[in-house]
Amino acid sequence: MEIRKPIRKAVIPAAGFGTRFLPQTKAMPKEMLPIVDKPIIQYVVEELVDSGIKEIVIVTGWHKRAIEDHFDYPNELIHTLKEQGKEEMIDQVKRTAELANFVYIRQKGPYGNGTPVLCAKDVIGDEPFVVIWGDEFIYSNPPRTKQCLDVFAKYGDPVISAIRVPKNDVSRYGIAEVTQVEPFIGQIKRLVEKPSIEEAPGNLAAHGCYVLTPDIFPLLANLKPGKSNEIWLTDAIRELMNVRPVYACEIQNGKYYDTGNKLEYLKTVVEFALKHKDLNGAFREYLKGLKL
Repeated sequence: MEIRKPIRKAVIPAAGFGTRFLPQTKAMPKEMLPIVDKPIIQYVVEELVDSGIKEIVIVTGWHKRAIEDHFDYPNELIHTLKEQGKEEMIDQVKRTAELANFVYIRQKGPYGNGTPVLCAKDVIGDEPFVVIWGDEFIYSNPPRTKQCLDVFAKYGDPVISAIRVPKNDVSRYGIAEVTQVEPFIGQIKRLVEKPSIEEAPGNLAAHGCYVLTPDIFPLLANLKPGKSNEIWLTDAIRELMNVRPVYACEIQNGKYYDTGNKLEYLKTVVEFALKHKDLNGAFREYLKGLKL
């Protein structure tokens, strides 16, 4: 049996403008919007770290310096917190800076979510790697990324995380038609991007976390712009499916948080506030008192 080395690296595309959250995202990256007291992208990074990945490439733009600052080591802040005797806060900010080894790349090239992946090529090298978006996450046990990595370790071919979505929501996602190979794992026969209810081959949305092999890079480099004249990662994956299997891993014991959507973002904040050890009681009572 072939022994495969653990995947060490992940790419987080984070160069988008976050137009759905304007004017808030005019100066603040959408990935830095807070879920109570942690930004969205920290939940994403923690998922990767909990899955065994410690080298994280974040592809940013000129307006995303706050992301770099967030994961930096804040010596002045730590000094101030020491003077104030706030040891617990010191541990929190240190932990954030020490989560992983971070590499930052500025995105160059045409619009589209395939471009930042290609921008990371020289850092990734000739290794399999993970791509995961910085403005959404799945809270699961074991982590979504770990579930996908386990499928890759078994089959050795690319894997996309997948979730079941309500039929009325299929037009928001890439929907996969699969041939089941074992429970919750299917080989993808075709991917239909944002289909109508009538066009959808089912309700299995394949997106969010991608375990990819380096043969995706030449496909991305030669890809012609697709929908909206953009370079789409899904289009390159469709080409990859012509030469090797690509699997969908239906995530178990998890919940998807689409924090790139205003309403879903607000729902996420409320849900996590209700779980927060310092807020849950008082916040729950506040919600009960609202005259809705």
